[in-house]
Amino acid sequence: MGRAERRLTKKVCLLGDFAVGKTSLVRRSVEGRFDERYLSTIGVKVDRKVLHLPGPDGAVTLNLMLWDLAGGPTIGPVSPSYYRGSAGAVIVCDVTRPETLEGTKHYAEGFQAVNPGAPWVLAANKVDLVEEREVGDEALAQAADSAGVACFLTSAKTGESVESLLSWLGMLLVGRPEGE
Repeated sequence: MGRAERRLTKKVCLLGDFAVGKTSLVRRSVEGRFDERYLSTIGVKVDRKVLHLPGPDGAVTLNLMLWDLAGGPTIGPVSPSYYRGSAGAVIVCDVTRPETLEGTKHYAEGFQAVNPGAPWVLAANKVDLVEEREVGDEALAQAADSAGVACFLTSAKTGESVESLLSWLGMLLVGRPEGE
């Protein structure tokens, strides 16, 4: 007799400065589309992404509750109380704006202060903008290595690495015991 598939729901925060593409990454993953218009997120927007993953004890259906949190100096800081209960995070920078990579440290520190030990991944977004790119692979690798996290070169516009980023984070979350 086969084992029943496990079902898990995990909260994941998307963090980063304004206009790095957090909302576009969520829209690409959840709805399979991209919109050129920029609409600033006010506060928080929650979407659900369902992943079917192998787990240590069999198949897992993982419901990722993606909390797209506003960020950046024009909007003001999002309260760290929004981070509470998060199993993981995607921290996003824009490869056309080097200051957004520097800003990821601030988001990682704030997230880890509320959720010690929770996994997160770095999304280096907008890699489709080859001519405008100002953040190189070496700087991204150094930032990811120093934080001990994986870095994914993503494009919400083309969909590049968006699904693999969420699957990677999902696998990290599935491998963690309940309550961690």
